[in-house]
Amino acid sequence: MIATRMRQRKTAAADAPGAPSRPKVVVVGAGFAGLAAVEELSKLSADVTLVDRHNFATFQPLLYQVATAGLNPGDVAFPIRTVIRSMARTKFQQGELASVDAERKFIVLEDGRTIDYDYLILALGATANYFGIEGAREYSHAIYTLDEALDVRNHLFHQFEQAVAHGVRDGALTFVVVGGGATGVELAGAIAELAHKALYTDYTSLNPDDVKVILIEQQSRLLEAFNEGLSEYARRELRTRGVTVLLQEAVQAVEPGVILLHSGREIQNGLVLWAAGVAVPSVIGRLGLPTGRSGRLMVGGDLRVLGSESIFAIGDVALASDPTGNPLPQLAQPAIQGGRHAARQIGVLVKGEATYPFRYRDKGTMATIGRRAAVAEVGRGIRLSGTTAWLAWLGLHVVTLLGSRNKASVMINWTWHYLSWGKGPRVILGG
Repeated sequence: MIATRMRQRKTAAADAPGAPSRPKVVVVGAGFAGLAAVEELSKLSADVTLVDRHNFATFQPLLYQVATAGLNPGDVAFPIRTVIRSMARTKFQQGELASVDAERKFIVLEDGRTIDYDYLILALGATANYFGIEGAREYSHAIYTLDEALDVRNHLFHQFEQAVAHGVRDGALTFVVVGGGATGVELAGAIAELAHKALYTDYTSLNPDDVKVILIEQQSRLLEAFNEGLSEYARRELRTRGVTVLLQEAVQAVEPGVILLHSGREIQNGLVLWAAGVAVPSVIGRLGLPTGRSGRLMVGGDLRVLGSESIFAIGDVALASDPTGNPLPQLAQPAIQGGRHAARQIGVLVKGEATYPFRYRDKGTMATIGRRAAVAEVGRGIRLSGTTAWLAWLGLHVVTLLGSRNKASVMINWTWHYLSWGKGPRVILGG
């Protein structure tokens, strides 16, 4: 009660006649970076507007589990209005960014609405990078949104149903994952486990040997960002789960039902999943702001877009660098830390003080291969694999989920799957 009254008094003082006006801050994107920025901004005396095309925040690291029927869609989505409910001066508007008028300081949404700002934070996240490969965009599936995850789940089970109805032909139960980074490894392992569990419970008329999961990686090893020993561990664990790993293979083209490799190999398949790289949303290139490598917005040390005094870029869309000059990875931790930093710099600027540079603290990275198998690199060179890394991966993802209900639901689902190899939400939704 005392804390509530104190907040009310501060609010009343800020609203009093003659009080300095509060800066208007617009944050575009409700991913890790945007939400971290909004949370930090709530500590300032600022009017904040959060904009996103969805009215929910998605926990992207677990989208692949929705796609492979390990979790329900609601487990990884949380209403934005609930997130900001306790932030008195923060409001939400659903919409997609169309343009930015940096000179007159307002943004335009796709439906024509405009929103003024004193400071703008761009945190639009990432999408798939197809590297100009013919047919990749049209005939493969990426998983960056909840809709895409559900689409992949529908396709997976459609292939099983078609195989039961018409027999296994033309690689109908061959699933190809392109990209041997963390997302590709997690997808390949999950699909392999799903396929064999599903065959033993739901699709008993099918032969497990007809299911093939193929992981294609252009480099000489998987998980190139990890220690070489952990990369080899991941490769071995995938092989024990029946995944065929093709290293130093590059995709030449993707056609309906066929993927063509530069080596001349052709693989007939029922589904191609694209996890080969990330790109920024196409709108970034239309904003008239300076871009660099991979189309990412060029930023200074304080994360302001080069040439701008009031526009920040954070997360996947920002070309921020570490002290050695290498671009920061497009991962959750750089996004979260960058979001907090940008918000703090706005607080500094409002006070008329000089900003200070962003310093990323590498807290490590993790990837799971499947049941009781994962790899992790954490602070001070600590490397984990197997059950220990798997438990650490589970714990981290539960802790960072939004909402108590989501945390409880995910824990219950994971516990049920572990104890009983439960069936999961194996349903085809929509058309």
